[in-house]
Amino acid sequence: MKRIAILLSIIFCMSSVTLVNAQLSKAEKKEWKKKLKKMSPEQLKRMYDENASLKSELSSIQGQLSSYQATMSEKDAKIAELTDQLRKAEGQLNSARKSLAEAQQQAETTQATGPSVQSEDGIVFKVQIGAFRNKDLSKYFNNTENFSGEITDDGMQKITLGIFRDYWEADTFKKYLREMGVNDAWIVPYKDGTRVEMKDVLEGVI
Repeated sequence: MKRIAILLSIIFCMSSVTLVNAQLSKAEKKEWKKKLKKMSPEQLKRMYDENASLKSELSSIQGQLSSYQATMSEKDAKIAELTDQLRKAEGQLNSARKSLAEAQQQAETTQATGPSVQSEDGIVFKVQIGAFRNKDLSKYFNNTENFSGEITDDGMQKITLGIFRDYWEADTFKKYLREMGVNDAWIVPYKDGTRVEMKDVLEGVI
């Protein structure tokens, strides 16, 4: 810090010589000429050398300062980006809370009026969300509307959501699930309660 102060003083003095000379009186000019004559060439050289060194150091510090300022600008931009993402996440969270509240209200209304379980006669479509071997969810199959599953001979549980008569409605529901992160969601058809191949029902349904 002391060296920088000295550097700034010398630079100021050297760059202001012309201005100072214009402002000095004749007596002051005479006095400074005497002082200059008393300086040896070595002293004058040391002063110029130190001045050049301090100028170089100042230039380096200015470069570092520019680098720090650029870094701060990048950080400010990143903070602004993260703040924007946070606001969007808060908006999505509020929307999800609203949807949950509406779903809970609808569930309460359904419980008050009694559930209307859809019939699985004929052709219906469900959306399978996964197949699990070590998770037993069978206790929920019969007491939760629109949640069902089946257990294969090898013990695999295939879990499905929803009962749709319309294929495209089931497809829309599948897309919603994938947008929410259930990437393995896909449509499975049933005929009179029995799972069948999609090719066996598509021609008469779509």
